[in-house]
Amino acid sequence: MTTSSGAATESYAALAAHRDRLDRASRAARVADIVRDGILDGTFRPRDRLSEPDICAALGVSRNTLREAFRTLIEERLVEHEMNRGVFVRLPSAADIAEVYKCRRVVECTALREYSRSGTDTAAVAAALRRADDCAARADWTGVGTADVDFHRAITALNDSRLLDSLMANVWNELRLIFHVVADAHAFHQPYLERNHEVFDTLARGESAAAAELLDAYLRDAEAQIQAAYAEIVARGDR
Repeated sequence: MTTSSGAATESYAALAAHRDRLDRASRAARVADIVRDGILDGTFRPRDRLSEPDICAALGVSRNTLREAFRTLIEERLVEHEMNRGVFVRLPSAADIAEVYKCRRVVECTALREYSRSGTDTAAVAAALRRADDCAARADWTGVGTADVDFHRAITALNDSRLLDSLMANVWNELRLIFHVVADAHAFHQPYLERNHEVFDTLARGESAAAAELLDAYLRDAEAQIQAAYAEIVARGDR
């Protein structure tokens, strides 16, 4: 699943447009931000090799700066270093997927179940749904996936806990990486967009426990679907 030479040239050229985001004080952090964005939006996909010379040339940074940025992304579980081969975008394992979805069920379903007590504003949840609908209308299914993450991040925020929001930040990044394991974004995201509406509408009616049950079933179905896609990758020998 490595990027073809033509596609790689375009991918690295696209990075050059972000050079103005760099400054001396936070150069490595900015490089990490730019490469992270490229991973999360699918420019660089799981198992793609991240070429040091090409990224350095595109961004006009030294290898030391890039390697510091890579260390940040390794800690975030978005890339991995393979001895004598270089740095690659991570392909999440079956265990990684299970951990992410276990965490999501605990945090998100609790947010819905306890919503009647917290009464947190649901405006951000509704706004994420509108963005997803707009992306779906344009057949932008990668955008739908991003809006889906925003929807679930907003559900988590219903816990009204700054600490939980912070702890979940890397989970959302890893989830977006996991989404790239699914080959057909349209087929994957469309039914879950409909189910997002069902969860939200149930919550809006004041049925928080029922909304939590719907979400629990939804997350278990999504995990099973992604695990099946991962198993196909393993069977093909891409892992």
